Amino acid sequence: MSEKTAAALAKLDELLPLLKALPQASDQDELIDAAEALRRAVAAFHMEAIRFRMYTVDRLLKKRSAESCLQVFDAVRHELETAGFHTRSHAAP
Repeated sequence: MSEKTAAALAKLDELLPLLKALPQASDQDELIDAAEALRRAVAAFHMEAIRFRMYTVDRLLKKRSAESCLQVFDAVRHELETAGFHTRSHAAP
Protein backbone atom coordinates (compact mmCIF):
# COMPACT_ATOMS: atom_id res chain seq x y z
CA MET A 1 0.00 0.00 0.00
CA SER A 2 1.16 3.49 -0.73
CA GLU A 3 -0.02 6.93 0.29
CA LYS A 4 -1.69 7.24 -3.13
CA THR A 5 -3.93 4.23 -2.57
CA ALA A 6 -4.45 4.34 1.21
CA ALA A 7 -7.68 6.40 1.09
CA ALA A 8 -9.19 4.28 -1.70
CA LEU A 9 -8.30 1.07 0.12
CA ALA A 10 -9.89 2.42 3.30
CA LYS A 11 -13.10 3.19 1.38
CA LEU A 12 -13.05 -0.28 -0.17
CA ASP A 13 -12.66 -1.74 3.31
CA GLU A 14 -15.77 0.25 4.25
CA LEU A 15 -17.66 -0.94 1.15
CA LEU A 16 -17.00 -4.68 1.40
CA PRO A 17 -18.99 -5.29 4.63
CA LEU A 18 -21.88 -3.26 3.20
CA LEU A 19 -21.92 -5.46 0.11
CA LYS A 20 -21.88 -8.61 2.20
CA ALA A 21 -24.84 -7.28 4.21
CA LEU A 22 -27.01 -6.67 1.13
CA PRO A 23 -30.06 -8.92 0.74
CA GLN A 24 -29.16 -12.13 -1.07
CA ALA A 25 -29.56 -11.99 -4.85
CA SER A 26 -28.48 -14.07 -7.81
CA ASP A 27 -25.50 -11.78 -8.49
CA GLN A 28 -24.37 -11.48 -4.84
CA ASP A 29 -21.27 -13.67 -5.24
CA GLU A 30 -20.28 -11.91 -8.47
CA LEU A 31 -20.58 -8.49 -6.81
CA ILE A 32 -18.50 -9.46 -3.78
CA ASP A 33 -15.88 -11.21 -5.93
CA ALA A 34 -15.58 -8.16 -8.20
CA ALA A 35 -15.23 -5.79 -5.23
CA GLU A 36 -12.56 -7.99 -3.64
CA ALA A 37 -10.74 -8.16 -6.99
CA LEU A 38 -10.96 -4.36 -7.20
CA ARG A 39 -9.32 -4.08 -3.80
CA ARG A 40 -6.49 -6.35 -4.94
CA ALA A 41 -6.09 -4.33 -8.16
CA VAL A 42 -5.87 -1.06 -6.23
CA ALA A 43 -3.32 -2.54 -3.84
CA ALA A 44 -1.26 -3.73 -6.83
CA PHE A 45 -1.53 -0.44 -8.82
CA HIS A 46 -2.96 -2.42 -11.75
CA MET A 47 -4.56 0.31 -13.88
CA GLU A 48 -6.33 -1.91 -16.39
CA ALA A 49 -7.76 -4.15 -13.68
CA ILE A 50 -8.91 -1.11 -11.71
CA ARG A 51 -10.90 0.21 -14.69
CA PHE A 52 -12.37 -3.20 -15.46
CA ARG A 53 -13.38 -3.94 -11.86
CA MET A 54 -14.73 -0.41 -11.31
CA TYR A 55 -16.99 -0.90 -14.32
CA THR A 56 -18.18 -4.30 -13.10
CA VAL A 57 -18.87 -3.21 -9.51
CA ASP A 58 -20.60 -0.03 -10.70
CA ARG A 59 -22.84 -1.98 -13.10
CA LEU A 60 -23.80 -4.54 -10.46
CA LEU A 61 -24.50 -1.91 -7.80
CA LYS A 62 -26.72 0.09 -10.14
CA LYS A 63 -28.56 -3.10 -11.08
CA ARG A 64 -29.20 -3.75 -7.38
CA SER A 65 -30.15 -0.10 -6.67
CA ALA A 66 -27.99 -0.23 -3.54
CA GLU A 67 -27.87 3.51 -2.80
CA SER A 68 -25.85 3.31 0.44
CA CYS A 69 -23.26 1.15 -1.31
CA LEU A 70 -23.23 3.43 -4.36
CA GLN A 71 -22.36 6.41 -2.17
CA VAL A 72 -19.34 4.63 -0.71
CA PHE A 73 -18.41 3.33 -4.18
CA ASP A 74 -18.51 6.91 -5.51
CA ALA A 75 -16.14 7.86 -2.69
CA VAL A 76 -13.80 5.04 -3.82
CA ARG A 77 -13.91 6.43 -7.38
CA HIS A 78 -13.21 9.95 -6.10
CA GLU A 79 -10.21 8.79 -4.05
CA LEU A 80 -8.76 6.86 -6.99
CA GLU A 81 -9.23 9.72 -9.43
CA THR A 82 -7.73 12.18 -6.93
CA ALA A 83 -4.71 9.87 -6.69
CA GLY A 84 -4.35 9.98 -10.50
CA PHE A 85 -5.95 6.65 -11.44
CA HIS A 86 -8.30 6.52 -14.41
CA THR A 87 -11.43 4.67 -13.36
CA ARG A 88 -13.35 4.90 -16.62
CA SER A 89 -12.46 3.84 -20.12
CA HIS A 90 -14.12 7.04 -21.44
CA ALA A 91 -14.72 10.57 -20.22
CA ALA A 92 -17.37 10.92 -17.55
CA PRO A 93 -20.60 12.62 -18.60
